[in-house]
Amino acid sequence: MQLTQVRLIVEGFRACFAFYRDVLRLVPQVDDDRGPYAKFSLPRGDAAIALHARDDIARTLGDLAGGAGDRALVVLKVDDVDAVVRDVRARGAAVVKEPSDAWGRLRVAYLRDPDGNLIELQQWTAPAP
Repeated sequence: MQLTQVRLIVEGFRACFAFYRDVLRLVPQVDDDRGPYAKFSLPRGDAAIALHARDDIARTLGDLAGGAGDRALVVLKVDDVDAVVRDVRARGAAVVKEPSDAWGRLRVAYLRDPDGNLIELQQWTAPAP
């Protein structure tokens, strides 16, 4: 597994986008404050901070992220989402959304850790744009 990003689930997408771009001076992958998603690369390493509009992630996860409880999720890149889900389930993980195709280029599944934090497992099925 590789940590690819910590994704913040935000209500005020444009204000958060401006903060990370203009105040912290992080460089967005695409300079577009309309959302629903933005990725800011960090100066060192491959990890990133990303923003995801709450209403969009709620459409993806249904009731799982619809409330105000989730503020962030950890994104882990894996080679085979289905295999990892089988393995972590066998070790007691709480799988909250089974593997499915998303955004035309990923296969994703969602877990919760024992404290309820949201984790996305992602497998790239097509190159990033």
